[in-house]
Amino acid sequence: MLGRAYTIFDTAIGRCGIAWGPSGIVGVQLPEAREIETRRRLFQLYPEARETRPASNVETAIEGIVALLRGATADFAEVALDMGGIHAFDQRVYQITQRIPRGETLTYNEIAARLGASGAVRSVAQAVARNPFVVIVPCHRVLETGGYTDKMSLHGGLISKRRLLSIEGTGSSARQTLLDVLLPVAPPRLSG
Repeated sequence: MLGRAYTIFDTAIGRCGIAWGPSGIVGVQLPEAREIETRRRLFQLYPEARETRPASNVETAIEGIVALLRGATADFAEVALDMGGIHAFDQRVYQITQRIPRGETLTYNEIAARLGASGAVRSVAQAVARNPFVVIVPCHRVLETGGYTDKMSLHGGLISKRRLLSIEGTGSSARQTLLDVLLPVAPPRLSG
C-alpha cells in the first residue's frame, strides 16, 4: 500500500471513520452529526488519504471499535498504531492510557504521577485531547479530578466521554455532571 487511506464504517453510535498508512492506524474519528461531516473531518485531518477497503490490521481495529461501541469487550493488542510524528511525551501518555482496563478510569493527575512527572498534569490533559487513536487508546477513561466527563476530544465527534464510559458500564462516579460534583459542596440555602 502506498500512502494513507481511510474508510467509514457502521457502529452502534453512528458511522465512524478510520485512517491508516503503511505503519499502521493514524487516526480514528467518532461520528459527527451527519456522515458527510465525519468524512469532512477525516479529509481535514488526512487530506492525502483515499477511501479504500481496510487492510487486515485495520479490519481488526474496526472489529474492536464496533465491539466496544456496542458495549462488548475489545482487544487492540495486535493493532499497529503509527506513532510517527507524535511527541514522545504523548506516546508515553498513550501507553499508560492503553493499559486502563475497561470499566476503570484514571485522572490526569494519576497519569502524570505514573509518568514520574506530577507537575505535568496540564501536559497530560493536552496529550489526551490530541489523541488521534480515539477508542483504541481509550482517552475517555482519563478524567479530570472529580470525575467530570462531558468533554469531547478533537476526534470525538459529538460523543462525550460520559457516553463512552456509559457504554462500557463504568461506575457512577464517572457519570457525574458538573452539577453533581458541585452540589455536595454548595452551602445550604437559608430560608427566611
